[in-house]
Amino acid sequence: MSTTLLRPQLRRPILLAITGVALAAISAGAAFIVLRESGPSAHFIEYPMREGSQMPTAIATGPDGSVWFTIDLGDSIGRLHDGRIEFLPTGIKAIEPVGLAAAPDGSAWFTDNAAHAISRVAVSGEVTRIPLDTPSVRLGRLAIGADGAVWFAESTGYSISEIRDGKLIRHLYDSPRGGPYGVAVAPDGTAWASLQSGDQIVRVGTDGSVKAFDLPNAASVPSDVAIGPDGAVWFLEYRTNTIGRLVGDAIREFPIGERAMGLAGLTVTPDGAVWFGLLREGSLGRLRDGQILSFRLPRPGAKPYTVATDRDGNVWYADISGYIGMLPAHDAQQ
Repeated sequence: MSTTLLRPQLRRPILLAITGVALAAISAGAAFIVLRESGPSAHFIEYPMREGSQMPTAIATGPDGSVWFTIDLGDSIGRLHDGRIEFLPTGIKAIEPVGLAAAPDGSAWFTDNAAHAISRVAVSGEVTRIPLDTPSVRLGRLAIGADGAVWFAESTGYSISEIRDGKLIRHLYDSPRGGPYGVAVAPDGTAWASLQSGDQIVRVGTDGSVKAFDLPNAASVPSDVAIGPDGAVWFLEYRTNTIGRLVGDAIREFPIGERAMGLAGLTVTPDGAVWFGLLREGSLGRLRDGQILSFRLPRPGAKPYTVATDRDGNVWYADISGYIGMLPAHDAQQ
């Protein structure tokens, strides 16, 4: 195990605000929310990677306060705890490791395309793998349910799959336009996924039943999915630059301006705030009570690809330009 102590960098950027009214139901139409500069300063703490070639991709927070992250084209998993970053060797160079989640026991699970597997890294750093039985593997996001089941989007298998008690279970969805990408698990064990090419959100019930919900816009390319504290299903629409909310059979959409901002990464805090990355804007976005704030990251060229919140309400992000960063709770909640 390689351990490196990296100094955090404290930064104070400008806070941007996007204001507008909450949108009504889809049938009532929608108006774009306008971006404008406003608000107080926010402080970020950032941890640069030890090498310029390291690209943090997925990020997750653990129950012990650890922050885990994957590294594209790297042969290790990153873990940040008490200001110290450790790089835990995986034995194989990663290819698009975009799925990651922390388990209640302190371990982390991640998608392992290069190994054709779903892999687990223990607190000790030991890596174990559950191989997949397909000749090619392309995996999307990964989530862990309250019961410990590991769910992941298996695009090449057209499946929202789960690992339960060491057994691989596939929930197939026959779509001619491509398999799933995003995945999230509700507290009751229901799993949700996005079909990017199919413009659908898919529900997998606890009985294994599969149901699809069509999105209003063609070619919307839904990506990340997250569950709110009220059970609402939130999702990003990458192509249409929109945040969606699904409750029952009803979908509401929140468009975020006319220009493409590169929505990437999604998490919902216990107070119902929805956080996401604005990849092309170098910012974090927050949707709360029908208003959207954009928090500008401090560096030119910043690219926040995934986001997560920890037990204290801090908002973490993996910046593929080579940083792990955090917006403290007192600034995130303003």
